[in-house]
This record gives sequence, C-alpha cells and structure tokens, in this order.
Amino acid sequence: MPLPLYLLAVALFAMGTSEFMLAGLLPDIAADIGVPVATAGLLTSAFAIGMVVGAPLMAALARRWPRRSSLLGFLGLFLIAHVLGACTGSFTVLLASRIIAALANAGFLAVALTAATELVPPHRKGRALAVLLAGTTVATIAGVPAGALLGTLIDWRATFWGMAMLCLPSALGVVSGIPAKTERGITAEVDRGIAAETGGILARTERLDEPSGPDLRRELTALRRPRLLQVLLLGALVNAATFGTFTFLAPIVTDVPGLDPLWVSVVLVLFGLGSFVGVTVAGRLSDQRPGVVVAVGGPLLLGGWVTLGLTASDPIALLILAFTQGALSFGLGSTLIARVLYEAAEAPTMAGSYATAALNVGATAGPVIAAATLHTWSADLGPVWTSSALVAVALLLALPFRQTFDRSET
Repeated sequence: MPLPLYLLAVALFAMGTSEFMLAGLLPDIAADIGVPVATAGLLTSAFAIGMVVGAPLMAALARRWPRRSSLLGFLGLFLIAHVLGACTGSFTVLLASRIIAALANAGFLAVALTAATELVPPHRKGRALAVLLAGTTVATIAGVPAGALLGTLIDWRATFWGMAMLCLPSALGVVSGIPAKTERGITAEVDRGIAAETGGILARTERLDEPSGPDLRRELTALRRPRLLQVLLLGALVNAATFGTFTFLAPIVTDVPGLDPLWVSVVLVLFGLGSFVGVTVAGRLSDQRPGVVVAVGGPLLLGGWVTLGLTASDPIALLILAFTQGALSFGLGSTLIARVLYEAAEAPTMAGSYATAALNVGATAGPVIAAATLHTWSADLGPVWTSSALVAVALLLALPFRQTFDRSET
C-alpha cells in the first residue's frame, strides 16, 4: 500500500478521536460551561447530524477542486473549529464549533475515501479502505482513552487543543503524499491552453470528455440503482447496530456484571482492538470475496450480539465478546463501504459521500433506538438486543440481493 494512504489514516485518527472523545468529557464540559449534562449531550448529536448532512454537501462543493486542495481545506476548517471550541466559554459557540468540525470531518472523509481508491489499482479498493479506516479504529483504541486522560490530567480544553495540533502533521502528509492536481484537473488546464491558442475554437466544439468533472446531476442518478441503495441500507443498519451498543457500553460494563468503572476503558480498548483486526482481515477479502465476508461475518455478528445479551453478566464472556464484536462489526462494515464504492463507480466524486452519509445515519439512529430500550424489560442490555434486531433485519434484506456480493469488480 502506498505511503499516502497511511498519511490520510493519521488525519482520520484525529477526526475519529474528536468524534468519540466527548463521551469521557461531557461532565467536565457541562460544569465548565454551566449547562446540564443532558444539554451538553447535544454536542454529540450535533456532530453526528453534521456528519450526515455534511458528507454529500461538502463532497458536492469540493468535487471540482483538486483532491489535495480539498483535503487541506477540510483539515484547516477542522483545526479552526477545535481552536474555537478550546477558547470559548459559550455553549452556543461550542455547539457551532462541533457542527463545523463535523462538516469538515464529513468532507475530508468523503474525499479521502475516493482519493484512497485512486492511489491503488481498481482490484485493491478494499485493501486501500482497510488501511484508511484503520485510522478510525486506532482512534477508538488509543485516541479516545488518551483524550479522556488528557482531559482528566489537565482539562477538557487541552483535548481540543490536542486535536487541533494533530491536524499539522496530517496536513504535511497530505501535501507530501497527494498529487497537487488530479488527472482531471491537468486535462482541464491542457484543454484551456489549447483552446486559447486556437482562438477558442476548441471551447466551442463538442468534446467526448468533460475535463471539469462528471456532471453532478448524473452522479446523483447513481442513487437510483437498487444494488447501490441496498448496500447503503445494509451499511446503515450494521453501523446502527454497532453504535447502538458501543454508545452504552459503560452502563453495560458497570451494571450487568458489576465491574469497577475502570473496566469500561478496558472494554473500550478491546472493542477498538477488535475493530482494527476486523478491518485489516476484511480488507484482504472484500475485493475478491465480499460474498464470503457477508455470508460468514453477518450470521456470526448476529450470533455474537445474541450471545452477549445472554452472557453479559459473566465478565470473561463480556471481555471476549467486546473484542469479537468489534472485529465482526467493523469487518462487515468496511466490506460494505467497499461495495458502495464499487456500485457507485459512475459517481467518482460523490461515491465517498454516499458511504459516509449512510454510515453516519446508522451512527445517529442506532444510539437513539438503543436509548429507548434502556431500563425496560431488558434493563441495561436493551441496546444489545437492539443491535441483534438491526443485524437480523440487515441479513433478511441481504438475502434477495445475494448477487451483489457474488463477485468483485475487476
């Protein structure tokens, strides 16, 4: 895999840490800003909504820009948002900064997903995405715990400053690893030069290509494809299941088996380690054998959630399943992302935004649905059974469209 992929992954590490870090900082933020913890929780919702809306919006705005300019612009916006958040004493301003950060994150991820696949041969898209998404999974392993520790040792603002500083090496990586101009941009410059030399004749003639990029309307028509819509829906359902339980791991760990709160970090790290293993292994299979990943990983994921619901009171079982569910969730999820990019090949500048939006719809809806099941008949295990149901629905919907995963693109 080319070095630029790993440099893009560093940026996603910073953004993934920012997205999830508030889970350990909300009480301190609420006390400092002077709002209830429930109100401070809106910061998480605002970020998720910003990701959903921002993915297609930012990708559409940046689609005619060179990849490097787009990535640097989104990194700069992300940095500014965190500096603003670190300096403000107003909850309204902090909320606005989280929305801006989410828009920057969504735009960067949408462009990076497309850029990553352009750095490798077509048959290695899955491998490339596995490397890229490793940045997000490592954020759950190391970034989020480190951010919580920094907030505990200093204050929550120090964590925001840390996220801003991580943008600097990421920007250097983009500058050194991503070409200044895409092939499409270079073609546009050559065509303009020829047109100028011939008195504008070329500009008035009919050309076979569109150097300024594919038409946005034509790219949006890709969303009419049933196979693309199906993969997007499956991705949203699997991600909803993942974050439905992930969001409420703390009460599950402390209330069901009765473990000390310190074990919450251990379980989160195990889940993060599993997610890293999952995207790494699935990345080697999702290009040539996506059907195997879905056919084997899907039922195993469902079985794992059901088993967790039945055995979570056993600490050993909880620790083991935290790892395996992280691996299966992210392995299956990364494979579905790869299939989105294959199915949306005719929308080269928007495909990444479609995948980003679908995953964040799941990340937004999953915790909301799971929250409604807390303290019901299933007590703190309501989110686990919610995850089981969501994966079961995904598997049922996948059955009529098995041909989508029967072959890889060549």
